This record gives sequence, C-alpha cells and structure tokens, in this order.
Amino acid sequence: MYDLDSIIQMVMAGLPKIIGAIAVLVIGWIAANLIARMFNSSMKKRKVDPIAKTFLTSLIRNLLKIAVVISAVSILGVEMASFVAILAALGFAVGLALQGSLSNFAGGVLIILFRLFKKGDFVEAQGHMGSVEKIEIFHTTLKTPQNQIIIIPNGPLANSSIKNFSVMPTRRADFSFGIGYEDDFEKAKKIILDIFSKDKRVLKDPAATARVGELADSSVNITARAWVKQEDFWPVMFDTTEKVKQAFDKKGISIPYPQRDVHLYKK
Repeated sequence: MYDLDSIIQMVMAGLPKIIGAIAVLVIGWIAANLIARMFNSSMKKRKVDPIAKTFLTSLIRNLLKIAVVISAVSILGVEMASFVAILAALGFAVGLALQGSLSNFAGGVLIILFRLFKKGDFVEAQGHMGSVEKIEIFHTTLKTPQNQIIIIPNGPLANSSIKNFSVMPTRRADFSFGIGYEDDFEKAKKIILDIFSKDKRVLKDPAATARVGELADSSVNITARAWVKQEDFWPVMFDTTEKVKQAFDKKGISIPYPQRDVHLYKK
C-alpha cells in the first residue's frame, strides 16, 4: 500500500509530464486549426475547386489533431510501441464497427479524385435531385429546388449511378402536345415551330423539331424538341407550354382528354 507521502511524491514527479502533455494538447489543437485555416486560404488563392477545398481541409485538420493526441500521450511516458499496438487493436475493433463510415470516407476520396461533380452542379443520385452544396469526409450535402437539405453518405454515392445535369453547356427540352384526330396536324406543327423560332433562348443549331410521336387512344401526340442553354431550360419549358396552349386555343386546335363511349343494349 502506498502512503500519502509516496502518492504525493509520485504526483509531483509526474506533474511536469502531465502539464507538458496538456500544454502540447492545447497548443497543438490550436495549431491544427490554424494550419487548416492557412491551408484553406492557400487553396482559395489557387482557386481550387470548393468541393475539394472543403474535403481536404477537413481531412488535414483531423489528421493533425490525431498527431497531437499521439504526441501528448508519448510525453506522459507511454511507450510508443505499446501505444501503437493498442491503437492498432482499437482501430481494428472500431473498423469492424464502423465499416460503413470507412466506406463513406473512401467514397469521398473517390468523388474528389475523379471529380464526379463540383459545387453548384445539379445532380440526381440515390433517388434525390439537388444542387451540390459541399462534400464532407463522410457525406455529401445537396440542396433541392424546394430549398431542402439532403445529406447522402459518400459510400453509396460513389458506388451508384449519378446523373449530372450541369456538365454539358446545353440541354434538350422535350415536349409532348396532344391534338385531336380531326385537327390539322400541319397547322399544329407550324404553331409549335413558330413559337420556337420567336424565342431567342432556343438555339438554332441543332434545329428545333416537331413530329408525330404517337397515335394514342384519344389524341395524336406531337413530340417537339428544342435545344437551350442549361440556365434557360426550365424557363423555356414553362413558357413554351403556356404559349402552345394559348396558341392552340386561339387557332382552334383542340387538346383532347381521354373519352370512352358507353353503349346500352336493351334485352
């Protein structure tokens, strides 16, 4: 059994190491944050992609903090070989428990490495659509057109199909307009193409088209296509649909709805 004097002597003997470890931990923690901010500023000056900047800054900050903790533990006199062995055992156990998190980390690295998308891109992935806000170590954040925030784990995201609507500078707008079988198809076609030709947002090359797409049960469906710039896609979609409806009403072109004839027979 240790007496009080022995305990005091042991504490006093180890006090410098404890103070040193705490000092290293506090100063190192502050330094890690400072270095991470400096790294972030450096990448901003070099105009590094914001997505990569956020991911790499977060990664470096966490790695530096892990190094600080290891240094503080070594000051306390813990043998590094034993400490590393303990860390390895803990890492193995934690790795088994956090396989999903490790997969998400690897997915984040792949997303950054292969530049699958960048900040501001409008994408569809994992059943969700939205603009890319940021990529963290374990997840990616999207903002939907309804201003909702969606957080998707990087692992499944990197290992599934991703539809990126923002990569190409132009996009094709597809329309389907139904007219009655008794209506003049050529007249309806001319109305649609005239609307396209008068809209300066519709590109001349490739040229807009309007063709019969389907002979449906109650209507002749006209498939119309026009190429526009990415930023004009939705305005052109809404404006064209409204203008075609107004023009059809004015020119006497009907827009039929499903109908069914019912015949009653008397026995």
